[in-house]
Amino acid sequence: MDLNNLSSNWKRLQESLKKDTSKPPKRKANHDVLQPHRNGVKRRKELRVGTQALQKSSGSSKSKTMSLELSKPEKPASSASLALWAEDNDISPQDLAAAYGTSVKSTSLPHTPVLEENTNEGRSSITEAGKYISIDCEMVGVGPTPDVDSALARVSIVDYHGHQLYDSFVRPKERVTDYRTFVSGITPQLLKSARTFGDAQKDVAKLLDGRILVGHAIRHDLDALLLGHPKRDIRDTSRYPGFRQLAGGKTPSLKKLAHEVLGVDIQVGEHSSVEDARVAMLLFRREKEGFEREHVKIWGTGTKATRNTEKKGSKASKQKAKKKKGRKS
Repeated sequence: MDLNNLSSNWKRLQESLKKDTSKPPKRKANHDVLQPHRNGVKRRKELRVGTQALQKSSGSSKSKTMSLELSKPEKPASSASLALWAEDNDISPQDLAAAYGTSVKSTSLPHTPVLEENTNEGRSSITEAGKYISIDCEMVGVGPTPDVDSALARVSIVDYHGHQLYDSFVRPKERVTDYRTFVSGITPQLLKSARTFGDAQKDVAKLLDGRILVGHAIRHDLDALLLGHPKRDIRDTSRYPGFRQLAGGKTPSLKKLAHEVLGVDIQVGEHSSVEDARVAMLLFRREKEGFEREHVKIWGTGTKATRNTEKKGSKASKQKAKKKKGRKS
């Protein structure tokens, strides 16, 4: 880790961590159960069969039905921003917050501009997009039935490390009849400085091109933007089988996954599309290997997937050529 760019508090924390040799050895994880990661290391889920079964497990049979529960976070829940930064630097969010003298709920750290939420900044001038990006949008109600009809009002995109790539308020084409401020955080005043839908759409399309898109229920975001994206390049946390198990096979909410898998509390009051995008990326990172295994099941390996795509493209081109030939004759 390059310590030159970190604060003196951070340096002192690093020294204290190096001296700390009192930590007990890590136990092997149970690979049969969905295992969220923390700081790059898999965490065990507790196997609970009631209090008595935990105390007297010697006589239990493997055939007995056991209920699986995610262990509740023992420490205060942190923000998604701190959780990502902590994981990248192999430290707990609580120690990180203590080093910088801030709250675990904080969405930024002193002297770390890449973590700051620069509202309505547009395309970031300090962050370059990599292979993976994560998206989240906020909506407002429009027209005579605002509880049914929605329009895009904010779009945010972050990179693999949670650094903000893009954030913009978006001016809906339709008349806004419900700003949903208590959830969306959108107000009439904020939309006065919003970009047009067309400009925001072009900006997002450029970032999406050729990249793997991470998010939660991504279809809704893409529909709101009137954009498409190759299905093979989408990693949707709402559809990942391991996460759906936590909701009994149903679609889990992002808030539920954030709390139970990451130990992060989000959407308490007004939503932040930047924080929600960071949560989706952190969820993907925790189960990246599992996501890629599911991807291979559907699309095959990279070479095979490319061949299949090329065949489909070639077949479509031949069909178009035949239609044009038929018209000429």
